[in-house]
Amino acid sequence: MNSVTLINRVAIGDIIRRSARRYPSKTAIVDGKRRMTFQELEGQSNQFAHYLLSQGFRKGDKIATICQNSADFVVAMFGIHKAGMVWVPINPGLAPADIQYILTHSEARLVIVDDQLFANPSLRNLLMETVDKMVIIPYAGLPSEDGLPIIESALALQPTEEPLLEIAERDVAQIMYTSGTTGRPKGVMQSHLAVYIASLGNIIEMNLRADDVATAMMPLFHCAQHSMLTSFLHIGATNVILRGFDPVTLMATIEREKITWVFALPMMYRVLLDHPERASYDLSSLKFCLYAMAPMDENTLRRAIAELCPNFALGSGQTEMYPGTTFFKPEEQLRRFGSYWGSPSIINDTAIMDEEGNLLPPGQVGEIVHRGPNVMEGYYKNPEATAESRLHGWHHTGDLGMFDADGQLLFVDRKKDMIKTGGENVPSIKVEQVLLSHPAVANAAAVGLPHPRWSEAVTALVTLKPGARASGEELIQFCKGHLGGFEVPKAVQIIEQFPMTTTGKIQKHVLRDTYRDFYAKESV
Repeated sequence: MNSVTLINRVAIGDIIRRSARRYPSKTAIVDGKRRMTFQELEGQSNQFAHYLLSQGFRKGDKIATICQNSADFVVAMFGIHKAGMVWVPINPGLAPADIQYILTHSEARLVIVDDQLFANPSLRNLLMETVDKMVIIPYAGLPSEDGLPIIESALALQPTEEPLLEIAERDVAQIMYTSGTTGRPKGVMQSHLAVYIASLGNIIEMNLRADDVATAMMPLFHCAQHSMLTSFLHIGATNVILRGFDPVTLMATIEREKITWVFALPMMYRVLLDHPERASYDLSSLKFCLYAMAPMDENTLRRAIAELCPNFALGSGQTEMYPGTTFFKPEEQLRRFGSYWGSPSIINDTAIMDEEGNLLPPGQVGEIVHRGPNVMEGYYKNPEATAESRLHGWHHTGDLGMFDADGQLLFVDRKKDMIKTGGENVPSIKVEQVLLSHPAVANAAAVGLPHPRWSEAVTALVTLKPGARASGEELIQFCKGHLGGFEVPKAVQIIEQFPMTTTGKIQKHVLRDTYRDFYAKESV
């Protein structure tokens, strides 16, 4: 065994051991009525690591999870890391074909799955046909399946001491698959160093403290919530697991657990602000609220800071660039408005690049590129895509942006979401922000749809707040007061709901496909 690797190693599992040494009796995880100390989390994750090794799996083997948020899920993910194996989290909301593809592509040796999900015959049959071994998490307390171990039995009789393994900082710790909106999902390889350093960056940039009590409400299989969980465990804070977003449950939890720190989507904060029972709950413990995935419109932001929490911040990153990568901090929130992503994290460089690889000065729009230890190791089994993402010595995000004169990063649009209409470029996000400022609009998406005259026509789809009324024509007239003529939607469709990912992103590719022929009868 390489003693240098042991002495100098940077490994995700070490985070739990060190926090358990500092805060052995402190609560690390709250999951309903279950409370787990740091010492218990350390011991159980070590037991799961020994279980995996006892089953004949070895360092570098791929272990998949198909799980919703739970304390057992946290034990499993850190047990995988401590065993030197590679965690492959799978979104339970994916289509069966995509789940099967990820399991096969990653060569997963074992799958950890919730009992509630395993009860679905299609998923159960898929797993029985695809993988040799499984471990069941009793998420819903369903009767155990004959012959399949539940996680408690897997831990039984295993040592609570950490297995001694050689782990290098650039060893792949996890492979997180992208959503695959334009094809098959791509497996993003992230190292122990990337996750470890990103967690430290989050602690510094957002001043996380050991006395914080934070929610783990967003999906733990996603890089954003996983990164925040790891950061809070690293600093020794308490993490309160919620099994999805329910406004009443969230408010009751904030009051009961004295939550200081919430991570949620803008639409979730809007629901809280407008909830008729909000005044019934004591939310005064809140000190910091993080939002991500989408910008916060000015009206919501002003109300949220005044009525919910004094400090709001936006965190950004991506699966390929482990979050957080940029932060739009509380002190900047009411100084400027728009799609600001703020300033780069202390751990990485961020720049704007043109198509020829030249770095651009403030005020010029180009692709957002990064460098730093939190850049992915590459796409699993896809060297061509890896090389393309690293042109000119920087990681390419596929996002367009620019720095303003104060060094604040302004997000313009995804390259693929920029609407090109009549020779002009229209950022979809600009149209969406205007629509979200209308008092009747709950959520909005702007897309470019094929048009015989304009090439692409700016088209908006919106959902309305409960009880609110507005017509498409009324919303078009509203946009005319806030946008340039070529930016105003040619049509606004009111719909009941958006196609969404499980992490709260609107699936614009689905909208474009659904409404592709919307202007087919228009004449030039």
